[in-house]
Amino acid sequence: MANLNLRPLNDKIVVKRLEAEDKTKGGIFLPDNAKEKPSEGRVMALGDGKLLKDGNRANFQVSKNDRVIFSSYAGTQIKVEGEEYLIMSEDDVLAIVD
Repeated sequence: MANLNLRPLNDKIVVKRLEAEDKTKGGIFLPDNAKEKPSEGRVMALGDGKLLKDGNRANFQVSKNDRVIFSSYAGTQIKVEGEEYLIMSEDDVLAIVD
């Protein structure tokens, strides 16, 4: 995995969406246009944290390289050096997959 030259601001995180499954559980292969975009990805970068009223920054609950599940329409899709990423708020993350 190449080093990502992208630094999100405040409570934003950068997530690389995991690849969609190309086969169903029953063994049927899916064409590209039938695949659903997965709402699961890997955290690639973190901002500095949400700015609190007292001037401190809140700690993130997620860490770099965590595998996360996020809401379906979360984030803004961007392309950096040919790779697609999502920039989203930490609030859009629903769970960390262990």
